[in-house]
Amino acid sequence: MNNVPEAAALTSPATPSEHSSHRDWIERVLPYASVVVLFVALSIASPYFLTVQNLSSVARQTAVITIIALGMTLVMISGGIDLSVGSVMAFAGICGTMMLRAGVPLLPSLAGAMLAGAAWGLLNSLLITLLKVSPFIATLGTMGAARGVTLVITNGLAVVNLPERFGRLGDANILRVIPIPLAILVVLALLTGFILKYTRLGRHAYAIGSNVEAARYSGIAIRRTLVAIYVYLGLLTGLAGMIEASRLVTGQPTAGTGYELSVIAAVVIGGASLSGGEGTVAGTIAGAFLMGLISNGSNLLGISPFWQQVVIGTVIVLAVAGDELRKRRRGT
Repeated sequence: MNNVPEAAALTSPATPSEHSSHRDWIERVLPYASVVVLFVALSIASPYFLTVQNLSSVARQTAVITIIALGMTLVMISGGIDLSVGSVMAFAGICGTMMLRAGVPLLPSLAGAMLAGAAWGLLNSLLITLLKVSPFIATLGTMGAARGVTLVITNGLAVVNLPERFGRLGDANILRVIPIPLAILVVLALLTGFILKYTRLGRHAYAIGSNVEAARYSGIAIRRTLVAIYVYLGLLTGLAGMIEASRLVTGQPTAGTGYELSVIAAVVIGGASLSGGEGTVAGTIAGAFLMGLISNGSNLLGISPFWQQVVIGTVIVLAVAGDELRKRRRGT
């Protein structure tokens, strides 16, 4: 008789908390598992996928989106969003390539492009914190403004006659193996991860995204934190603009069109919540590379690029719907 309760305990169903922990574990692992599954599937489906040239191309193409997505991760953790990153990337790339064409060395030109991106980030943050405009509306407005200014200063024409060495930023390798954009991405990922985990800025971003009023009452400088976060995103977007320009050795005023969707999709797929308070660097990188593999696989398999936009939009909707379901479960 004394063994009956013990046997019953062994055969009893899992508790709700155990089910919740299992679901949370699956949700955390899903982005990484999806990358692995898609990688294996493409390796089987196309003989051209597992080649050094193709994998290097995937790394270079994905690096631009991922670099911007790293900054977007901080923004979305804080409960914000930035729809202007594609336009800001084009503006910064034009500024940097114009400096190069004028004879300015590469490093100062890179710094100029990053400062140009940071200026738009500062403007976005001031619209949000001073004028109390919602992040969606504020960055929707600057998305159009940044693109318009870029077209005005270039008359819609590309910036050409750039130094050939500029192309090394996007196409050269370190030690003949590691693409330079990928190496830059690794450094920035470590930096962003450090900011989120070990600095006051990272802790404050999570606090603001979780409950802005509680963060304010706890003494967190909301305005200063958001300014730093949006400026950081602008800096990374400016750098991404120069990497993109270097791949063609031209500055394109139409560069970055639609990139905001890919960036947001990467962050959301990686586990960030549109309502803020959640997100990781590792998840964002997994989400970005998942999008990169989808794009590359579609090209290799002859799938229309128009369907890629359908996939991106669908993924965003599914990811947001999953986030809403997760929040409802936690609230019950």
